Amino acid sequence: MSAPTRVVLKISGESFAAPSGFGIDSERLSVIANEIAKASDKVDLAVVVGGGNIVRGGTLAQQGQIAQATADYMGMLGTVLNGLALREALEQMGHPSRLMSALAIPSVAEPFIRNRAIRHFEKGRILVLAAGTGNPFFTTDSAASLRAIEIDADVILKGTRVDGIYTADPERDPSAERFDRITFNEVFERGLKVMDMTAFTLCNENNLPIVVFDMNKPGNLQRLVEGEAIGTVVEF
Repeated sequence: MSAPTRVVLKISGESFAAPSGFGIDSERLSVIANEIAKASDKVDLAVVVGGGNIVRGGTLAQQGQIAQATADYMGMLGTVLNGLALREALEQMGHPSRLMSALAIPSVAEPFIRNRAIRHFEKGRILVLAAGTGNPFFTTDSAASLRAIEIDADVILKGTRVDGIYTADPERDPSAERFDRITFNEVFERGLKVMDMTAFTLCNENNLPIVVFDMNKPGNLQRLVEGEAIGTVVEF
């Protein structure tokens, strides 16, 4: 993959979590913010954050006490908390950033407006995108795909705790083999899980490549935006 000029980074809420798996760990927050700050010197960078470390809407809905739509809105609010923390960490590092939300929360975040987002890029700011798409029944993976298409990003970078896409879950199957590159059609045919189907189809239909990589390895994000082969590229 050649060096991109504009990227969307998708990171899960669990990336921010304390060892217990919940809440926001200040050390993890600093590490993530530092990786993003260094990469932002090379490209226009928008970060879509998850909220699973605050509340997992899908789990709440499965328990049957909360309607799916309500649980999803709770999850969106969790992403706003993570977004606020990340924006503040980046600002304290001297990197101008803006939190944009798909839900109207004017006292804490700007609304996501495409032209305004692009204007922030022109001024050298990092975008932190929260609240998913603003609609229940859609994941933050779908939000990352949608926003990347809207702002004309070159690629989606999906930061995970594994170093790419494998034939099986490498944490459960030591014999699983990793792909350096794989096509969208191969992912469909093999039934591999890269993103949810809505998000993945959006990328496929709009010729938007995806890179799955290990976000926990220091320097990986910066090397990726410089064009180095890191993780697995999903291409056409």
